[in-house]
Amino acid sequence: MPNKFSNLNLNEYLCPIFQFYTELNMQEKIIILDFGSQTTQLIGRRVRELNMYCEIVPYNKFPFGDPSVIGVILSGSPFSVYDEKAFKIDLSDIRGKYPILGICYGAQFMAYTNGGKVEPANTREYGRAHLAKFDHDNPLLKDVRENSQVWMSHGDTITSLPENFKIIASTDKVAVAAYQAEGEKLWGVQFHPEVFHTEDGTQILKNFVVNICGGKQDWSAASFIETTVAHLKEQLGNDKVVLGLSGGVDSSVAAVLLNKAIGKNLTCIFVDHGMLRKNEFRNVLHDYECLGLNVIGVDASEKFFTELAGVTEPERKRKIIGKGFIDVFDEEAHKINDVKWLAQGTIYPDCIESLSITGTVIKSHHNVGGLPEKMNLKLCEPLRLLFKDEVRRVGRELGMPEHLITRHPFPGPGLAVRILGDITREKVRILQDADDIFIQGLRDWDLYNKVWQAGVILLPVQSVGVMGDERTYERAVALRAVTSTDAMTADWAHLPYEFLAKVSNDIINKVKGVNRVCYDISSKPPATIEWE
Repeated sequence: MPNKFSNLNLNEYLCPIFQFYTELNMQEKIIILDFGSQTTQLIGRRVRELNMYCEIVPYNKFPFGDPSVIGVILSGSPFSVYDEKAFKIDLSDIRGKYPILGICYGAQFMAYTNGGKVEPANTREYGRAHLAKFDHDNPLLKDVRENSQVWMSHGDTITSLPENFKIIASTDKVAVAAYQAEGEKLWGVQFHPEVFHTEDGTQILKNFVVNICGGKQDWSAASFIETTVAHLKEQLGNDKVVLGLSGGVDSSVAAVLLNKAIGKNLTCIFVDHGMLRKNEFRNVLHDYECLGLNVIGVDASEKFFTELAGVTEPERKRKIIGKGFIDVFDEEAHKINDVKWLAQGTIYPDCIESLSITGTVIKSHHNVGGLPEKMNLKLCEPLRLLFKDEVRRVGRELGMPEHLITRHPFPGPGLAVRILGDITREKVRILQDADDIFIQGLRDWDLYNKVWQAGVILLPVQSVGVMGDERTYERAVALRAVTSTDAMTADWAHLPYEFLAKVSNDIINKVKGVNRVCYDISSKPPATIEWE
């Protein structure tokens, strides 16, 4: 009998899906042209926080012919505008048709290509600066405060503007901190209004997208739910849909949203690979059932422990768990008759990170990349327009419990990538117990929601200790907790010493096999959040 999940070319379904989202979002939008800056996503998030819908596209993929576009933002870039490899576009088809705001490289690019000069700065202009003077009457700078702090991050600077451009803001070191093309809705700023350290950055972005572009600020969680549920009903009709749950925020919100649209025609599959947090399989299943979801829970831990026996290389662990999940999911999905759709909790950063700024796929995003190359199911991704913080807002609007919405990110392979070395049931037991004490401690001390992500790492070393009158030779663990807004960068969380002392003492006293606790104070970059 042919495998009903085995003959799909996913590309066959991408065009209808993209058409769906084009139709869904005919509301006005800001287009952000991505020239490769690390803060491009942050620009998008800041615009969305103003209840304005925006889309990030590669610098050379402007959506000509889209009547919903009301303004354009040009992002920063790792290149200098005069580099041979710098990303360059012809703005003649955009300029004059839409208001334009260039940020950092975007500002330098517009000045440079219109006859201005951009040269290396004598010293790299990085960090805090203050607007020493600015044009209070300029619409971009409306309601900006005197001596307002801005954040600089560039090695080049604009030394001469084109003839029809005028300076509208300066700092004590940067003459051209911001400019406007006279008689045009075209602005450039050499600082970053999207970062937290620019005190009036949100006001500047609001001035642009609302006051200048005329945005109505009608993008909200409630409007997203109403529009999406209506379209899902139309798109899916009476078709059956299967969704793989992970216990995380994205897949959970996607499940509740789909359940609101199609009810029992949605079947969710939650696979326990044996490396979830302590009691997580039972607790999360209970949460899902309380939400009224149709959930199949599968304990496949024996399969995964067998296949992982003796494996120490991190990437191989990930591949074994990824393939194992697909096999289990596929087997369970076969038991459901007449399934036509596969739903996933893909979110906007997954889609953006799946493309280089030239539009070439550089990696599969974490959902599609883990699926078989061909499946006889159409793809449904109801959250693909949303950033993580927007997913949480939608979850709250849907009435989901707060502890599900605020869950920290957790790696798909689970504790397997927090155990350095081979995987055994005993090691998982030790790590689950230590991790449970740490996470519960964060909750008890009201620290959990102040941390982006936290967990315990089981180190592949043993150390000498003293317990009572006996010397011990047992395992060491490392606590990891970071603060972040999007996981692109992260700082180690400055947790109270008293809290760390209490957690360390509890782990050593209550977790058999551990006699030493360390705290990881590495930031990203250069370290990553996870150890493997």
